[in-house]
Amino acid sequence: MSEIYMPRLSDTMEEGVISSWVKKVGDKVASGDVLVEIETDKAVMEYEAYEDGYLVKQAVSEGETVPIGAVIGFIGDSPDAVPDDSGSAAPAAAPAEEKAGEPAAEEKPAAAPAAPAAAPAEGEEAARPRTSPLARRLAKEYGLDIEKIQGSGPKGRVVRADIEAAREQGTAAAPAAAAPAAQAPAAAAPAASADDLRASEELKVSQMRKTIARRMVESKQEAPHFYLRRTIDAEELKAFRAQINAQLADTGVKISFNDLIVKAAATTLKAHPEVNRSWVDGKLLQHHRINVGVAVAIDEGLVVPVLHDTDKATLSDISTATRELAGKARDGKLKPQDMSGGTFSVSNLGMFGIDSFSAVINTPEAAILAVGAMKPTAVVRDGEVAVRNTIALELSVDHRAVDGAVGAAFLKDLAEVLENPMRIIL
Repeated sequence: MSEIYMPRLSDTMEEGVISSWVKKVGDKVASGDVLVEIETDKAVMEYEAYEDGYLVKQAVSEGETVPIGAVIGFIGDSPDAVPDDSGSAAPAAAPAEEKAGEPAAEEKPAAAPAAPAAAPAEGEEAARPRTSPLARRLAKEYGLDIEKIQGSGPKGRVVRADIEAAREQGTAAAPAAAAPAAQAPAAAAPAASADDLRASEELKVSQMRKTIARRMVESKQEAPHFYLRRTIDAEELKAFRAQINAQLADTGVKISFNDLIVKAAATTLKAHPEVNRSWVDGKLLQHHRINVGVAVAIDEGLVVPVLHDTDKATLSDISTATRELAGKARDGKLKPQDMSGGTFSVSNLGMFGIDSFSAVINTPEAAILAVGAMKPTAVVRDGEVAVRNTIALELSVDHRAVDGAVGAAFLKDLAEVLENPMRIIL
């Protein structure tokens, strides 16, 4: 009998959510088979079996959050094997939502609603469908009879979505108490809370969103940011991109402005290794590989897949890898190695028409480059006003690792490379 533990699937992961069990209890398992999909702080990742056998127990239910190292299941030599910890084929642990009345990730409905449970007879309280503390509280607040609401959660569990649906449909109204013969004067209604006045709703928070919130606070609190701004003339960059894409037309590869900026950043980092550093636990680390992370926005938040050895990659390599990683990010298929080892990041919001912005450093990296939109701008050239395409760049820098003059020299050279783009590939 072998235990399956919650793995560490990213360098910042502290706990994980069982998104879905791919293998069911009794299924035969071969080494390399995907056992379970786990939602981490960065993505939903597949966890593979390391040995042959049978999945004999799921110790953690889908939607439950558990810390790294916790036992989530058991693999045995036969489908009838019994885990040593239970003495019987015990069901999976109760959902985390039952703990301390806290809403858990199980709040999302199952794919197919469970059939409504029959009303329990006297002495059969255990047969009553389970409900979450949050669902019970909301039902009470909305004046709904929770016993009349069909649950869509696991085993007919009534969850928040069911309560909200019943409220919208105006069904399952709670029975009104019989009015006394002589009505006492009605008590004054309590003052509405600020959240009531805003019509607020508490949303489910994913592991990724929790980690983004924590890491952004840590970055701003621990890393003393300073910002350097530079607007570049992008006319030559625009022409250079058009020329390259014309030459690559038959290959199916198309180079974006972001690909050019990522490659230019890697080229400039090679000439300014003092920016390719990290401040970690009071130590200054010099990185000898240049790994540029590219920020990708997905529905759950922001992820930063990493292009390793970016300075050695061709523009075609960068274009292909960036699109593959962005696709994996949107599909929740990024692997730990896809998001680890970054030494510098690029965040581009130009496609949204953003002129310029200040990015938060992706610690422990020492800097991140924010890229705005290309736009026509009136500039002075040779004493005359001309209209040129420009791009605003802003470098956020950790002052613990990089001084102002060092960051300024890096941004100056990066601007020169982008304004003379042939240097990107030379």
